[in-house]
Amino acid sequence: MCEQKIHANKVNKNAYKALVAAEYVGVKVETTPDFDWSTIKSPEFIKMNPMGKVPVLETPEGTVFESNAIARYVAGLKPSGLFGSSNYEKALVDQWIDIATLEIDGNVSRWVYPRLGMGVFNEEVEGVAISNLKRALTALNTYLASHTYLVGESVTLADIIMICNLVNPFHVALTKEFTAEFPHVERYFWTLVNQPNFKKVVGEIVQAAKPLGPPPAKGHHHNHTPAAVEKEAKSAPKSAAKESAPKPKKEKAAPAPKPAPAPESVDDDEEAAPVKKAKNSLDLLPPSPMVLDNWKRLYSNTKAKDFHLAISGFWEMFDAEGYSLWFCDYKFNDENTVTFVTMNKVGGFLQRMDLVRKYAFGKMCILGEEAPYKIKGVWLFRGSDVPQMVTEECYDAELYEWTKVDISNEEQKALVNAYFEEPDTIQGEKLLEAKCFK
Repeated sequence: MCEQKIHANKVNKNAYKALVAAEYVGVKVETTPDFDWSTIKSPEFIKMNPMGKVPVLETPEGTVFESNAIARYVAGLKPSGLFGSSNYEKALVDQWIDIATLEIDGNVSRWVYPRLGMGVFNEEVEGVAISNLKRALTALNTYLASHTYLVGESVTLADIIMICNLVNPFHVALTKEFTAEFPHVERYFWTLVNQPNFKKVVGEIVQAAKPLGPPPAKGHHHNHTPAAVEKEAKSAPKSAAKESAPKPKKEKAAPAPKPAPAPESVDDDEEAAPVKKAKNSLDLLPPSPMVLDNWKRLYSNTKAKDFHLAISGFWEMFDAEGYSLWFCDYKFNDENTVTFVTMNKVGGFLQRMDLVRKYAFGKMCILGEEAPYKIKGVWLFRGSDVPQMVTEECYDAELYEWTKVDISNEEQKALVNAYFEEPDTIQGEKLLEAKCFK
């Protein structure tokens, strides 16, 4: 008879964490494949977990609840490398567990559960969740570009919890089109999820074939239990291949006060009223004689060897009242020790600047003959400041030092020209790579 027994439904990514850990340390944990969800509010279950949630682990010393705590308990039943090989590595394991929980699982839950009918769907909340998830995956992708595992040179509990938190989203929401932006995360996920100790617990994973369908129509309530949501996530790709999700009907909303931001809880049944987006402040600026698209077209149609000709056209077009120029310097250049990782860093930044494409033009340059490489650039923005949407919604922006260009200063003006022209060297540094945002 096993000394440990985990109470949870068979398909439960939170239970997977402890069960995969058990495989790695070589201990047996009894499961409850016929778990009855109606028991979670019973006096007997509440004694095990006063929150009335799964999973719960029974041990000889008593019960343990909360999935990460359960996984830690199981991982510590026998000496292993799951906590790292030093106090420092143990801290790193905890660090990545927090990221897997707060940044990955938290944002997935705010996106996926309402789409599956468990909780209130709010488009604004969903948009923020997806944006934050992409931010987390970008950070993870950058890290995994030069690491096989999250900590050290072998699987730790951090990897187990990260992979288990990615199983459902990969299966039901993260299509190949979505994950293609994060190739190192893809490699990491598929490598580990196909390891015997993972596969024995989570089974065969098939990536989502199409994006999640629309949430249930207003007034139609699924009242999913968590078990039903997990089951739907498990079977979603198969059902998605058979039928297309129906398009939501557009309804005229009755006049209503602006709703408060939707809470993270998924207990409410009513769908939140759509939030009317405020007009972009950049669209409210006085008209400018400079037409940004004309400059972009001129630059795009000019061969690299003739960029100096396009630059003279730029200064003829430039409107200092309606536009501003900004130098950006990466604050952490000492981290740029690997060429392709540095290039990926710049590429990811430009992707996340897409929200300001209508109002901006930029040149980003990677400088230096050897590591550490420097990332510098120049940006043209509508208005007199770095747009608010950049500082608030593009998290990379805070990683750069922004300095407004004084166009009356010939030295600064010459530097702008150099970024646009792409010479062999800029400020005495070899130009390794240049990327244009237009």
